[in-house]
Amino acid sequence: MERFLMEVSQKGGESVFATVKFAVLPIAKVFTMCFLGFLMASKYINILPASGRKLLNGGKFCEFGMVFLHFFHYLGKWFIPANVILATISGSVIGLIVASIVRPPYPYFRFTIIHIGIGNIGNIPLVLIAALCRDKSNPFGDSEKCSLDGNAYISFGQWVGAIILYTYVFHMLAPPPGGSFDDGEENLPIKTTSVNGGAPEEHIPLLTLQDPEQQTEKISTVREQIASWFLFLYEKLKLKQILQPPIIASILAMVIGVIPFLKHLILTDDAPLFFFTDSCIILGEAMIPCILLALGGNLVDGPGSSKLGWRTTAAIIFGRLVLVPPTGLGIVTLADRLGFLPKGDKMFKFVLLLQHTMPTSVLSGAVASLRGCGREAAAVLFWVHIFAVFSMTGWIMLYMAILF
Repeated sequence: MERFLMEVSQKGGESVFATVKFAVLPIAKVFTMCFLGFLMASKYINILPASGRKLLNGGKFCEFGMVFLHFFHYLGKWFIPANVILATISGSVIGLIVASIVRPPYPYFRFTIIHIGIGNIGNIPLVLIAALCRDKSNPFGDSEKCSLDGNAYISFGQWVGAIILYTYVFHMLAPPPGGSFDDGEENLPIKTTSVNGGAPEEHIPLLTLQDPEQQTEKISTVREQIASWFLFLYEKLKLKQILQPPIIASILAMVIGVIPFLKHLILTDDAPLFFFTDSCIILGEAMIPCILLALGGNLVDGPGSSKLGWRTTAAIIFGRLVLVPPTGLGIVTLADRLGFLPKGDKMFKFVLLLQHTMPTSVLSGAVASLRGCGREAAAVLFWVHIFAVFSMTGWIMLYMAILF
């Protein structure tokens, strides 16, 4: 009997050790790479200045190859983008409750909601999956399939996240009406242009005679008005910000994936143009190091002189890392019981859970900088990512125990 108990305890100890190993090592790799980026961007080394980090942030283009190749295989996994939307809604509700209780400084109420509600659904999960699947003894099986499925699932949800970021987040981080975040913004006067060459309105005739030349000019004027209307719509809807490389790559992948001729022309191994796809894959392999170096470099400003106060900062950290993940676990569990998730695909569930567990999105800090509250965003991102090292380890251990 004692021998049997010793064998059970030994196997249980090995199981616990394996769980801790697969939960801690990916986080340690992420932290190490981010720390290297932090050192490279610090004033003591300074080989990764702001201009260099801006170029690294453009490494989103590298993601094109990965999404472009694998995205079309997973068009049926519709719950991934739905989960991103649900994560945003649930996180924002939690952020609203936390902000109502903590009562942050006046201009930063919606700022607090956003930094609790919007998680990093792309960069860090991609790195975690890469680090996890690199180990041949990982619990998801074959390393190549593990990496392929994980990267494709994560990429499938990023186009929704980009739309949310450049619409919802951009709107929510707008300065308060009639004020600003006092972050160096200047109130620039609005330049108005008058029609009809600047003539006063009282001197413009109500009726005019039209000759054929004037009718031609009128037609051209109508065309210009239509063009200007489309330009206004383009700027109003922030389409330039929405049409980011991941979204463009996803749209192209959907178009090519659903047309058999294009799919066999570009994506299959024996396709005539597969060399282009293979080149994109090679380019995409540089994405993860670029992401981590840029992430660590963007945190170089540290806590800074934030106007949020420690109470609001701690509330954001607690809300994002402690309150949001269990809500996401409930959403994924309910979806699984309702039959929305594919049976037996543990990587699919793991990615869904990761979407609720990540720290605040770094790109929300970029939007905050555009809106005039970049210093406060940098402080929040710094502390959230520091504490996320510990919170993500705990949550991943829980997810491993649930899935396996």
